[in-house]
Amino acid sequence: MKKIIIIILSVFLISVFLAPVSADDTYTIKVSAPNGAPALAVAALAAEAPENYTFVAADTIPAEFANKTADFIIAPINAGAKLYKAGKSDYKLAAVVTWGNLYIASQKADFALEDINGAAITLFGENTINASVVLFALAGSGLEPAQVDYLAGAANTQTLLLTDENAIVVTAEPALTAAKMKNEAITAYAVNDLLKAANGFEGFTQAGLFVNADTIANHPEAAAEYLDKAEEAANLAQTDPNALAEAAVALEILPNVKVAQTAIPNCAISFVKALDAKDQIEATAEIDLSQFGGSVPTDDFYYEAK
Repeated sequence: MKKIIIIILSVFLISVFLAPVSADDTYTIKVSAPNGAPALAVAALAAEAPENYTFVAADTIPAEFANKTADFIIAPINAGAKLYKAGKSDYKLAAVVTWGNLYIASQKADFALEDINGAAITLFGENTINASVVLFALAGSGLEPAQVDYLAGAANTQTLLLTDENAIVVTAEPALTAAKMKNEAITAYAVNDLLKAANGFEGFTQAGLFVNADTIANHPEAAAEYLDKAEEAANLAQTDPNALAEAAVALEILPNVKVAQTAIPNCAISFVKALDAKDQIEATAEIDLSQFGGSVPTDDFYYEAK
């Protein structure tokens, strides 16, 4: 009997040591993000393992959804929703990570928001959700520009802001901080403040963290674990912005620590699980449904870790 027990124990121990390791124990999460302010949400994680992160130009983000090589993608929420609705993406929204980094700025003396009335204002990104949000916020605050012009991006409106002393522009962080360091006469107002007056929400759901449906199916524990880490990383914007600034500079997301430390608090970075932000996502979509594929996202667009 003793010999039988020993044999049974030996077989048990061998089976334990030879048992296959769970895929999630060794699975490496890969992340893609635009090389700009939204990437700040995961910068602390990327600085620790840069080989697992790919930073790309913003206009190539749709290709990231299409090739499905990343487990997580940071992208404009409307873009992810539009692709999902069209059947061109299997990625589900896991969290909102940025809530609006847009600012109205001018170097005009004593510039006030009322100066927009009857004046020309230059936005960036015609036919984008950012432009739609700005126009909605202006209208909701009773501000009526006589003319609305467009440039390609925030860097373009930053240049106009610096070179034309009478220009009124919409730009974004961190471009605004860089401009103000070159010209202290610049005055800026957060679009989010106007938006709150227009619809009652603190900001708008700008960029989100999307998770690959294959990762959810095949590596659910790894996906859930990464989201916990991403929440901690994003919330460094409030708890330890200096650490986040150092990570951002190390990754060349921002040019130097001084710009990073000033800009990060104005980038509205905060991790909120997708389902917890659903009402605000729908409110943002209602501003311009065409940017979301014609309707608010359906329930299956949202991911919740089990």
